[in-house]
Amino acid sequence: MTIHAQTDIISEINYNLAPCYQGALYDNQMKARYIRVSTGNQNTARQLHKSHPNEKLYIDIISGATPFSQRPEGKKMLEDIEAGLIDYISVHAIDRLGRNLFDILATLEFLNEKKIILEVDNLGLKSLVNNKPNSAFKLIISVMANIAEMERNSLLERQQEGIKLAIARGVYKGRTKGSKETDEQVLDKYKEVVKYLKKGQSLRDIAKLCKVSLGTVQKVKKIINQ
Repeated sequence: MTIHAQTDIISEINYNLAPCYQGALYDNQMKARYIRVSTGNQNTARQLHKSHPNEKLYIDIISGATPFSQRPEGKKMLEDIEAGLIDYISVHAIDRLGRNLFDILATLEFLNEKKIILEVDNLGLKSLVNNKPNSAFKLIISVMANIAEMERNSLLERQQEGIKLAIARGVYKGRTKGSKETDEQVLDKYKEVVKYLKKGQSLRDIAKLCKVSLGTVQKVKKIINQ
C-alpha cells in the first residue's frame, strides 16, 4: 500500500474517531502518534506497528532536516497540544522528530514544559515519569542523536573525498550550465562554511567570514542536517 493510500485511510479513521479526541481516549489520556517519512513511496507500516486504534495520527511526508515546528503535521500537533487536546505522544524512533540534536532537544523541552509524555517505541522509554522529566531518557536520546549527527557528517566527508578522487582521476564531470548543483557539489564548493558550521559558529558570522550570503549558509546547513 502506498503512503497516499494509507494517508487517505488514516484521514478517514481520524475523522470517524474525531469525537473521541475531545476527551480522554484510553487510560484517561489523550494520545497521538507522530509519523514521518521522506517520500510518498515509503511505507509507514513499521511506524504503525505499535499504534493503538484510538491514537490520533499525524503524518508528515517531508525531509527529516526540516525543523519539527515547520512541518505541516508537526505544527498542527503542536497547536493541538497548546489547545489541550493531547497529553501523550508516541513515535517509532527519536529520529522521526529531527536529524540534529538541537532540534530534537528543543522539541523535547517544549513537550516537558507542557507536561506531555513522549514514548519512543524502539527504546521502550518515556520522557516523563510521575509527571517529572526522565533523566535517563534525556541522556540516552542525547547520545543517540549525537551519534546520528556524527555518522551524517562522516558520510558527507566521505562523499567529498570521493568527489576529489574522481576529479583527480579525470572521471568526475562538473555541473553543466543551467543544471542544478548536487548536495555534494555544494558542500565541496563551500568547504569553509561547512567547517565553521561544525564549530557551531552563528550563521550570520559565517556569512561574514566566508563572504557569502546568509541564504547560502542556510542552504549548506540544511544539506548537512539532512
